[in-house]
Amino acid sequence: MLFNSLAFLTFLPLFMAAYWATRGRARLWVMLLGSLIFYGWWDWRFCFLLLTSALIDYALGIWIETRPRLIVLSIAVNLGLLGFFKYFNFFVQSFTPRETFDVMKIVLPVGISFYVFKTMSYTIDVYRRTQAAERDLLRFTTFVVFFPELVAGPIVRATRLLPQLARDHRFRYDAMVSGLTMIASGYVRKVAIADSIAPLVDVRFAHPEAHNSWSLLIGVYLYAFQIYCDFSGYSSIAIGLARILGFDFGVNFDRPYFSRSFSEFWSRWHISLSSWLRDYLYIPLGGNRRRVYRNLMITMLLGGLWHGANWTFVFWGALHGTYLCVERFFRHPERSEGSPARRPFAALMVTGQILLVFHLTCFAWVFFRAHSFANAWQVLEGIASMTGSVMNVENRGRIAKCVGMIGVLLVFETATFVRRLEPTPRMRLAFVAACAWVVLMFGTFSGNNFIYFQF
Repeated sequence: MLFNSLAFLTFLPLFMAAYWATRGRARLWVMLLGSLIFYGWWDWRFCFLLLTSALIDYALGIWIETRPRLIVLSIAVNLGLLGFFKYFNFFVQSFTPRETFDVMKIVLPVGISFYVFKTMSYTIDVYRRTQAAERDLLRFTTFVVFFPELVAGPIVRATRLLPQLARDHRFRYDAMVSGLTMIASGYVRKVAIADSIAPLVDVRFAHPEAHNSWSLLIGVYLYAFQIYCDFSGYSSIAIGLARILGFDFGVNFDRPYFSRSFSEFWSRWHISLSSWLRDYLYIPLGGNRRRVYRNLMITMLLGGLWHGANWTFVFWGALHGTYLCVERFFRHPERSEGSPARRPFAALMVTGQILLVFHLTCFAWVFFRAHSFANAWQVLEGIASMTGSVMNVENRGRIAKCVGMIGVLLVFETATFVRRLEPTPRMRLAFVAACAWVVLMFGTFSGNNFIYFQF
C-alpha cells in the first residue's frame, strides 16, 4: 500500500480510529493487524515470510541471552533470507554460464532489506547485552511489522521502539499538529517535486542517445533531487505518522546536499542506514582503530550491494568508499576548530567544499540510476561530448517548474530564520494548508512507487 494511494488514504482514518479507541494489548493487536493489512495489500502471501522472520528472531533473541554463540545462526538466517530473495539470481547470473542454469523467478518481497536489518540489529544488540530479549511475542511482532517504517524505513532499532511499545500513548494535540507538518512536507517532496521530476529523468536515462549534453546533465542534476525528495519525503511521512501515534522515530535526513565532506554527507543522508552500517559493520571490522581504508571500502561496497542486486550499485558504493578514503587521507589532523567566519575567504571555501561534494555525489548517482554500466557510460559520454545547447533541451517549461520548486525547497532548508523559527500550532496548520495547496496545484498524481520500495 503506497502512502500516496487512495487505498492508504482510506486505510489511515480507519486505523487511527481503532488505534485511539483501544488501550494496552488490544492496541498492540490493532497495530499488528493494521500493519499486516498495509503490507499484505501488495501481496498477502509475503505476510507469512514477514511473520516467520519475526518469530525466528523472537526465539533466537531469548536463546542468545543464555547461548551467545547462537548469534551466528541469527545472522545466517537473516542474511540467508535476504540473500535468497534479493541476490540469488544476481550471483547465479554473475558467476554461472547462462546455458548451464535457468534463472528462477523469485519475487522480491517489498521492504525485506529494511525489516531484515531491523531484526538482525535486535539480535546483535541482545548478544552485546545492550538490549534485553523481548519476552512478549505480540509486542515483538508489532515492533517488526509496524507499518509506517516497514517497507522503506527508517530502520528503527529495538532499543528505540520496543520501550515505546511497552506503554500506551495518549493523544496529544501538539504531536498531532507536528506530525501533520512532517506528513505535509513529505507529500510536497514526493508528489509535487519527485514525481514531477521522474518522467524527465526516465526519458533521459532510457534514451540518452536522443539527448544532447545539456539535456543529459540536467537529467543527472534532476535525479539527485528526485531521489532525495522521494526518499526524504517517504521518511517525513513515516516519521510524521509515528509522531501522531505517539512514537519517536528520530531523524533520517538532515539537508545532505549542504555537506562539506563525504563523512558529513553520510551523517545526514539515510541516517538510520548509515548509522546501522557504522555500528554493525564498520566498527566490528575495526572502525578507526586499524585498517581504516579497508573498513571504509568494505562498508560502502556492502552498503551499495544492499541497495540492489546489480553491479552498478556495488560500483556506486565503491565510488563513495573511494571518496571517504581520499578524504580521510588528506584530512589534516590538527585542523583549527575556530569560527569559519573569522578566516579569510572562509565563505568561499565552504561553498567550494559543498559544491565539490555535491557534484561528486551527482557523478555517483549516474551509476545508481542507470540500469547497466553501458547505460551509465552512455550518459556520461553524452555529457562529455559537449553537444547541443540549452535552447535545444526538450520540456523546458516542465524543467523550469521543477527547478523552481527545488529552489523553494533549498530556501526553506537553508534560511536561518526558518530553522530558528519556533512555530505555534496555528502556524503549523497554516503550513499544512499551504502544502496541500502546493500538492494540488503542482503535484503529479501518477501513482509512482517510492524509489526505495525496490530495496
